[in-house]
Amino acid sequence: MWRAYWLILAALGPALAQAEKIGDVDTAFKFIGPDHKVVVEAYDDPKVSGVTCYVSRARTGGVSGALGLAEDKAEASIACRQVGPINVPQPLPKQEEIFSERQSVMFKRLRVVRMVDAKRHALVYLTYSDQLIEGSPKNSVTAVPVDRAVALPLK
Repeated sequence: MWRAYWLILAALGPALAQAEKIGDVDTAFKFIGPDHKVVVEAYDDPKVSGVTCYVSRARTGGVSGALGLAEDKAEASIACRQVGPINVPQPLPKQEEIFSERQSVMFKRLRVVRMVDAKRHALVYLTYSDQLIEGSPKNSVTAVPVDRAVALPLK
């Protein structure tokens, strides 16, 4: 039974990844409930040690935000950086979602996707928001160059 539990957790890895809150700033005062904010969070790439992505995004406050019923705006910015020696212990897919988090009660998610640019020996990270019916074209992209001495194996 525990084995099945761990297999499910591994399959849902991107959906269960935890962000580390770096900080936030208030953008609009709300008389009742928390203020609207811009939040900055850090996400370590789960398959590439030495790379961390910083994502800033809006968080809706007020009563609906406090209750978890608000829909956050589909706007985010991303900056990924080498924060230690880069190590890729296993082959990477050409493109893979590494993080996903709910932004509303119904069907809206913030996503972070890693793409491998083998020609330029770089890792490209894209953040965007989507919905079940219609996603947002608002997105942000960043790249982390990888030293050519470090192997970037592809699946």
